[in-house]
Amino acid sequence: MHFDKFTFGALRIDGSTYEQDVVIDCGEIRKRKKAPSKRFRDEFGHTPLSIEEKIPWKCHRLVIGTGAYGRLPVMKEVKREAERRHVELVIVPTSEAIRLIEKESAANAILHVTC
Repeated sequence: MHFDKFTFGALRIDGSTYEQDVVIDCGEIRKRKKAPSKRFRDEFGHTPLSIEEKIPWKCHRLVIGTGAYGRLPVMKEVKREAERRHVELVIVPTSEAIRLIEKESAANAILHVTC
């Protein structure tokens, strides 16, 4: 998997541009469906990553890119579930997340493309 470019609001992977959050699950890329997390928006001021979403848990390491400015909230339940599943959870701004994924292609990821 080759990351060509990341700018606020857009991410280019293997020649395709994504203008929404993406999930990388065992090398497959799909759009992040954040609707299940929208009910927590008022609590966080932003739609957080919640346990209600389809998180790609089948991995040893899950990298969460929190956006250009690192503002995507990750709910504590996600952190607890990672611990319960013995999945290393790495939460960093998206540009750093991309560097980590490039080094370890076996990691799954959730990448936020805006804030």
